[in-house]
Amino acid sequence: MKIFVAGATGVIGRRLVPMLVQAGHEVTGTTRRPERAQSIADQHATPAVVDVYDADALREAVLAARPDVIIHQLTDLSAEDFDANSRLRVEGTRNLVAAARAAGVQTMIAQSIAWLYVPGKEPAVETDPLDTTLRPYAGVGPLEEMVGGMPRGVVLRYGALYGPGTWYAPDGAIAQRAKAGDLKLNPVWTSFVHVDDAASAALAALDWPAGPVNIVDDEPATTADWLPVFCAALGAPTPGTARHAAAIGRPISNAKAKKLGWKPRLSTWRDGFKEMG
Repeated sequence: MKIFVAGATGVIGRRLVPMLVQAGHEVTGTTRRPERAQSIADQHATPAVVDVYDADALREAVLAARPDVIIHQLTDLSAEDFDANSRLRVEGTRNLVAAARAAGVQTMIAQSIAWLYVPGKEPAVETDPLDTTLRPYAGVGPLEEMVGGMPRGVVLRYGALYGPGTWYAPDGAIAQRAKAGDLKLNPVWTSFVHVDDAASAALAALDWPAGPVNIVDDEPATTADWLPVFCAALGAPTPGTARHAAAIGRPISNAKAKKLGWKPRLSTWRDGFKEMG
């Protein structure tokens, strides 16, 4: 199968491309930086240097690749710029969908996020409504709508990504705050997923029907549970006490993904944080 990976040098993309190649697929991967093209070629994929904001160039790149499937792993969060990431989710997705249609591509698999479900007591499932009114995540609704308009659009709602290259890596933004003693034990629900498991879900999704799927591990946890373990793995100070009595947010269910045949290698962040240490 010919697969076009938009965002091939991102946190998930650079782990996904080798999985796709090893599975026997012919992969074209994009990067907007010419100096990163060789890293894609080194993974036995074809690099395409293109800026997704350049609609014409993106269309030409997709037409040249003639893919059967487009996997959308575009993000812009290296500087924690949520506005830039929202713009990418809207304008970048619009251009990618237009390029897919121009090339006759029927299937798109796209990265979304799982922590926007409206509050509730039970673990959130894919049929529960999202709250996309928060400014940092304003692009999520348009992204899911545009991908959902494809003949077969699969939306992967990832949990909090941890592992190499993420904010939770030892050199990542959240890890740095933990080391500085800036994080507190506020009981906020978090559902994690390791980047390797996020990538494996994108590979598995080649065979999935259209619709959203939560991609999280088996153990949702509040900050009061996971943060002490995270800090211990980093050798960071013990975090301060909670300010709130009741947990806020919501745990996320991965039951649908498991029914479709996906299973995280790291079933809990506890094991993943140990690997990090």
